[in-house]
Amino acid sequence: MRTLSHSAFLAALVAIVVACAAPGPTGTPSPTPVGFGRIEHPTGATDIVLRYDEGGGFIGPAFFATHVPIFTLYGDGTVLVRNPLKDPLPAVGNLMPQRPLRIVRLSEEQIQATLIFAIGEGGLGTARLDYGNDRIADASTATFTLNAGGLEKRVSVYALGLDVPGMPDALPRAAFARLAARLADFGQDGTLATQDYVPERYRGILLDGQPGDPATKPWPWDDVKPSDFVAPSHPAGIGLPSHVLTVAQVEALGIGPYPGGFGGLTLGGADEGTFYSFSLRPLLPDEAE
Repeated sequence: MRTLSHSAFLAALVAIVVACAAPGPTGTPSPTPVGFGRIEHPTGATDIVLRYDEGGGFIGPAFFATHVPIFTLYGDGTVLVRNPLKDPLPAVGNLMPQRPLRIVRLSEEQIQATLIFAIGEGGLGTARLDYGNDRIADASTATFTLNAGGLEKRVSVYALGLDVPGMPDALPRAAFARLAARLADFGQDGTLATQDYVPERYRGILLDGQPGDPATKPWPWDDVKPSDFVAPSHPAGIGLPSHVLTVAQVEALGIGPYPGGFGGLTLGGADEGTFYSFSLRPLLPDEAE
């Protein structure tokens, strides 16, 4: 008998379990027995088990400054989710506030159901690591990170949802699109209790600004200087000068509160005639800077 690879065996096993447990409404993990066929995963509060994000494409620095992953499931069952396309908040002058992330607490049964969907119907169990599309330019890339069931992979799908007839990988792309839609609206059907995520720390991003904003704020900190904002060492920073700020330092701005972050605040520098464009982004449990 030919020996199946571990990933192929897992995908087959998940398919069997999926067939025995119909999925619930969009975004809602259906209870699933966790004895036979249980999918192992890390259990730490900062361990990423499943993440979905979108990035890249023809998008300016202001977007990257306030961007957070769309969906993250941590090992302890905590889910943080924010759909960037749903109900954007109105601008306040030049200030662009971001809606807070929502936090959901999953039981182990709900974690299992979410992983079964992602690995099985969502296509991650048998996915290769990269899916390109040479028919579309300047589009974003969807990235799915999975660490469960012995699988550790990061699957990149360029121009997800912009498929055209006859393009390669139509079936896996359709599966990824279903997974992306489910994760982006996770918990929005009202069957799971959610609340706003209030971070303990923030990432402040400082870019060169322009004069003329009537809502310009004077530099608010004695203990933080413009030179303290440097490009982070991790890829998520997109090379933008940033600095970790405490809640008290954020409150010193005298606006908000905006737990979801914001972009477009003009700060006056200590030197006369110097202006900065300041953005704020919540830090997630797995992020140090």
